[in-house]
Parts: sequence; structure tokens; C-alpha cells
Amino acid sequence: MAKKSFEDALQDLEQITRDLEEGNLTLEESLKKFDQGIKLAEFCSKKLDDAQARVELLLKKDDTVTPVPFDTKPDQDI
Repeated sequence: MAKKSFEDALQDLEQITRDLEEGNLTLEESLKKFDQGIKLAEFCSKKLDDAQARVELLLKKDDTVTPVPFDTKPDQDI
């Protein structure tokens, strides 16, 4: 999975979620998909952590990190 991009992993995770929500899988298939989903979620989380560390490094000034929070509120006008 190391060569998979964040976007590809997220897309795969979304498909697994849809498959599980449909409820048409056997128990064994569901467990396999769930296991794959956990691995993909961990991969995506690590990629996001790495990106955050890089952003903080870029924001580093005078040997201090000044974190700038991302706007997590969805736009109301959209």
C-alpha cells in the first residue's frame, strides 16, 4: 500500500464504506472489507499526519512553530 496515493486510498475507503452500508455481503466478505478499511484509514491518517508535520515545518520561524488552524467550518453559502 506504500505506493498508493492518499486520494486513491480515500476513494477505496469510500467504496468499502458503500459496500458495507449496502448490507449485501456475507459475514466473511464484510469482515475482509472491514479489515481492508481499517488499513486504509490508518494509511490515510498517517498521510495526513505527515502533511501536517510538513505544513508546520514550513510555518516554522525563528525556531518556533506557529500552527495556523485550518478552517474546518463548511461554507454556509455553498
